[in-house]
Amino acid sequence: MYTSYIDYTAPNVQYFADLNKKRLNTRNSKNYINRLGRDVLNTLGKVSLLDIFLTKERVVEPHYHQNASELVYCISGSAVVSLINPFNNEVTNISIKSGQLANIPQGWWHWETASEDNTHLLAIFDAPYPEYIFGSDILTKTPIEVLAHTYCLDAEKLKQALKPLHGETIVIGPTDNCIAQKKHQGRTASTMNCSNK
Repeated sequence: MYTSYIDYTAPNVQYFADLNKKRLNTRNSKNYINRLGRDVLNTLGKVSLLDIFLTKERVVEPHYHQNASELVYCISGSAVVSLINPFNNEVTNISIKSGQLANIPQGWWHWETASEDNTHLLAIFDAPYPEYIFGSDILTKTPIEVLAHTYCLDAEKLKQALKPLHGETIVIGPTDNCIAQKKHQGRTASTMNCSNK
């Protein structure tokens, strides 16, 4: 691919990058995303990628890229790539496993959910750096009053519902605190069920 923006004789020309040193997001040691863009590898041209590692039921949160289409290729494990078609508002869920891929057109709302542990996905974009708009940012950056008024919601209940997000961009969900709470609630429920027998 020809790129006219770089002098290939310059001393700063790069042909190698270590994605392990370029982290986009870390949820924990088994759930993280590495990234590669032109800012990391200046000879890259009009392409970029995300190297995604997920455990079962972890989700790359709903988001869209207003400047890029995306191919999601499954290296190992399996995942469901979900997207909303803006022309008919239908949700499509595409199950992929090793060697398979899903295509997400530019600007479409989508998310990826790991179906098993040790899922490794490669997201490839047709832009030197994909722009992201994440669902958690839409929820936490839009004023509560606007959401409550627009959708006829109780502002106080909405504040409480969004409080666990702490105004942060989630990227990989659920949060570790949420999973710990669910496990604790499951143990409490099973203990209560056992004591009721």
